[in-house]
Amino acid sequence: MNNKLINSNLFDKIANLIELSRKKISAMANLTMVYTYFEIGKMIVEDEQDGNLRAEYAKSVLKELSAKLSEKFERGFSERNLRNMRQFYITYSQVQIQQKPSADLQVSDNLKDVIWQKPSAKSSTFALSWSHYLVLMRIENPEERRFYEIEALNQQWSEPQLSRQYHSSLYQRLALSRNKEEVLKLSQEGHTIEKSSDIIKNPLTLEFLGLQVKPEYSELDLETAILGKLQNFLLELGKGFLFEARQKRFSFDEEHFYVDLVFYNRLLQCYVIIDLKTDKLVHQDLGQMQMYVNYYDRHVKLPHEKPTIGILLCKEKKDTLVELTLPKDANIYASEYSLYLPDKKLLQARLNQWINEFENEKGENE
Repeated sequence: MNNKLINSNLFDKIANLIELSRKKISAMANLTMVYTYFEIGKMIVEDEQDGNLRAEYAKSVLKELSAKLSEKFERGFSERNLRNMRQFYITYSQVQIQQKPSADLQVSDNLKDVIWQKPSAKSSTFALSWSHYLVLMRIENPEERRFYEIEALNQQWSEPQLSRQYHSSLYQRLALSRNKEEVLKLSQEGHTIEKSSDIIKNPLTLEFLGLQVKPEYSELDLETAILGKLQNFLLELGKGFLFEARQKRFSFDEEHFYVDLVFYNRLLQCYVIIDLKTDKLVHQDLGQMQMYVNYYDRHVKLPHEKPTIGILLCKEKKDTLVELTLPKDANIYASEYSLYLPDKKLLQARLNQWINEFENEKGENE
């Protein structure tokens, strides 16, 4: 057959149609499976004595049910999976679930409309895969669970990415890095980027770099490891980051200066420059970063762009030093990094203490 006889435009249109159709079929299959598992969980719970959500369900019943379902439908109905379905219903029955899909559901031409629907704060639309919900339903705090669900939807996280963000305590780190009055917004809107301080997490968790916690590694080692895992680093930084350069040089008065990492944030429309420090932060580091930010604001950024953000990524910092060294309106932040996953219980305890102090202060002022 002569390939020249094929109209390339016709081929492209048909190929795109087939790919879109396959995606629609896969999306609807996943969505239907999640709602089916929710209903199965509901039936199991309602079959318990008086509909009571008892912690223990007769093992013999689930075992027999699993055997019969597996005989008829083969895979997917192990005793463990049935318990997961039960727990799935118990977890999400407390939330107002939007209308489940029916057989005549019309799928939009835009696949995103089907899968990545942004949920409201008071209701839920099952729009993630079953593997996502296996992670989510084990998060006890409903506000924290809602935050991860919204972020997984909006950022289209894979299940491994969702698991990594949860185990790195993203919710607690963001909450501790924010104004106390804005913490509630995390569970209602997810991670929103409206001002420069919204991009800061403290600490940043860089366990994916694979660096051992030891005093010998250099800033070059840290920088090289970050560039080797750039996709993971961008995920950890957050929303809207685009990488521009490493060791970006600029010169004046016959002297050369080098910025470790330069990013651009398309949501804030500004440059974000990062300097790496493998030791504790000192006031000279802050002064140097102020000079970097001033240079970018005066010689690099365009008139329509927002002021440059400077981030000092350091092993150890003291908030008092930062506050006394920098002017109050400085667009410079210091954030510690950790080469291992943080202690989730410790972070949650800090967050609870932080919120309690805020509530007490608020009550005294009223």
